Amino acid sequence: MNYSIAVRTLCEFTAKAGDLDLRFTPSPSAQQGIAGHGLVASRRDEGYEREIPLGGEYRHLEVRGRADGYDPARNQLEEVKTFRGDLAWMPANHRALHWAQVKIYGHLLCHSRGLSEVCLALVYFDIVSQRETLLRDTFSAQTLEEFFHEQCERFIAWADQEMAHRAARDSALNALGFPHAGFRTGQRPLAEAVYKAVGTGRCLMLQAPTGIGKTLGTLFPMLKALPRQHLDKLFFLAAKTPGRRLALEALATLVPEEADEPAPLRVLELVARDKACEHPDKACHGEACPLASGFYDRLPEARQAAVSHAMLDQAALRDVALAHGICPYYLGQELARWSDVVVGDYNYYFDLNAMLFGLTVANRWRVGVLVDEAHNLVERARRMYSAELDQAAFKAVRRTAPGPLKKPLDRLARQWRALDKSVEAAGVSSDYRVLDSLPTKLLGALHNAVAAITDYLTEQPAGLDAALQTFYFEAMHFCRVAELFDEHSLFDMTFKAGRRGATLSTLCLRNVVPAGFLTPRFEATRATVLFSATLSPSRYYGDLLGLPADTPWLEVESPFSAEQLSVRVVDKVSTRFHHRAASLAPIVELMAEQFAARPGNYLAFFSSFEYLEQVAALFRERCPAVPLWAQSRRMDEPSRQGFLAGFREGGQGIGFAVLGGVFGEGIDLPGERLIGAFIATLGLPQVNPVNEQFRQRLGVLFGDGYDYAYLYPGLQKVVQAAGRVIRTQEDRGVIHLIDDRFARPRVQRLLPNWWKNER
Repeated sequence: MNYSIAVRTLCEFTAKAGDLDLRFTPSPSAQQGIAGHGLVASRRDEGYEREIPLGGEYRHLEVRGRADGYDPARNQLEEVKTFRGDLAWMPANHRALHWAQVKIYGHLLCHSRGLSEVCLALVYFDIVSQRETLLRDTFSAQTLEEFFHEQCERFIAWADQEMAHRAARDSALNALGFPHAGFRTGQRPLAEAVYKAVGTGRCLMLQAPTGIGKTLGTLFPMLKALPRQHLDKLFFLAAKTPGRRLALEALATLVPEEADEPAPLRVLELVARDKACEHPDKACHGEACPLASGFYDRLPEARQAAVSHAMLDQAALRDVALAHGICPYYLGQELARWSDVVVGDYNYYFDLNAMLFGLTVANRWRVGVLVDEAHNLVERARRMYSAELDQAAFKAVRRTAPGPLKKPLDRLARQWRALDKSVEAAGVSSDYRVLDSLPTKLLGALHNAVAAITDYLTEQPAGLDAALQTFYFEAMHFCRVAELFDEHSLFDMTFKAGRRGATLSTLCLRNVVPAGFLTPRFEATRATVLFSATLSPSRYYGDLLGLPADTPWLEVESPFSAEQLSVRVVDKVSTRFHHRAASLAPIVELMAEQFAARPGNYLAFFSSFEYLEQVAALFRERCPAVPLWAQSRRMDEPSRQGFLAGFREGGQGIGFAVLGGVFGEGIDLPGERLIGAFIATLGLPQVNPVNEQFRQRLGVLFGDGYDYAYLYPGLQKVVQAAGRVIRTQEDRGVIHLIDDRFARPRVQRLLPNWWKNER
């Protein structure tokens, strides 16, 4: 059996040395790089070959890749690298990596075409001046073959280890059994559906009740499928930290680490850079941070030590990294290539610059993806593909900008003011406006400003203060999102009063339907399984997420019975905004009656902090003997834990929370820790100009604007919150749905089938 590796991956493994250096240096975007490669090729003579697929073997190592170009007339093989600025500033280790790549391609070309020698050229193309700098040398086929063998020998011990690990992994997973005596009710059909989806190479939407054990029930069949479907990786993606934690716990249960045996399954947890950084006060390069200095020199030993661990969660990864004196975050980035299961946030696969997606495509991995609490992906993806610029922040940046940047920033300011005036001149008296098309003149000025800052940085690498650097990154993102703008997004402006009576605007490219961006992510997997307690109706999620048309939707049988949960619809109360004052007393009376009938721990959910505070104040006044604690705005982690600590076994009291907040999903309060919930809202998003634009656009695209913009997202929050009450088959509880609209048939149809509603 051969071990297959890409030329780039091989060279990055064998030819990188020195410091980790993440000082920002302007580099071409992907589009500029592609355009640069195209322009270089267009300058070549007739007969010039582009994108030449090459491959070769050394012992049991198979190396493959695509060379940028070859001129048969000159016998010259070219590797094109786009850049901007002064080429002399390029680090020597980058140049060494580039030479290694072109030498490998040179050997593969000589071998495939029977050449005795070849001229190798590194073509450095400056995207600003559009000039080429050629570094070239002629090598004999023998010399290149020796270099190829040397690089392969450096890697082959690792390849042997990886092949042995893969065989041991697959053997262990083939023999893997379910870790408990039996499946919970509904867990077996869930697992069978996942296994079938991977076997047939399809995506799958799974709706299963909260508390059924979805994490374990999806991981087990996906792991069983890894060897049988020849999958390279499994990505478990979660919206929040508790989801990652549950996945890691389930994986530790499924494949426990043996003290005396090599790890049969490598599990890696990826966390955000700010959570992994050991020296947040230091810049990320060898001259400032000791964990960046000599990073690539110490990486091989750290990498070798890391892969001997089965479970590399955040703490374990940190221990390995610090033991070898390197950065934990970037060790994690490296180990994503060598891990079997990667647990991380949605953004690692679905974002515009998603690392795991990029690695999957570049390395042609066969991957399976599990998306936990997938109902969150709609809003998260919308944010990933949106961009915003604030005029007040821009004005502050402009006042302190370096002299060389004054002119392009002044031009941008003029175009921004002109846009403001043209919109105001339209005569619409509103602080929020949606434009039918993008402002081309402003975007042109913004592109020029980005280019000017980029050119400035090539000469002054440390020349930006924090505010200007933030604006620079936001502006680049805005430009990129603007290039992708279509009918699935809005361009809007929000106006507010500034200092001295001036009116300032915020520009937003606001994604409404992320489907077009997510579809390629689904297509790159063998199977993606999206699971949640609330994935209904299926067409809503299918339309907005861009799932393939043949994606099946399955609702798993609940392990809970209607006798466990009393669901009471309170249809004599309206929680609409203009009825809230009249609703306070009936809600307090209802809560007091329920608590008196069955004292214990309850959660009460409201549509806003203001509404919560009004009900809480009246409840304290009328029921002073009942313990009460409330969610507050911007709670930190200790405060959140303090809130949850109130729900202790055998305790009594009511916790007040906002629906859709941190306590509406992802928390586990089984048994007597929680025996009931009051939900005083349908959870509908606020009626405001932005959401009304969403309603209109979704109506045009899918025909159900109100349901897509308001009803479905609202009821999803209600069902998630209600799911906190019944967590095991021994639990008993009550839910009060407080609003007359809960009695409507169209709302009732969106509630779980196993609920038995009472009036």
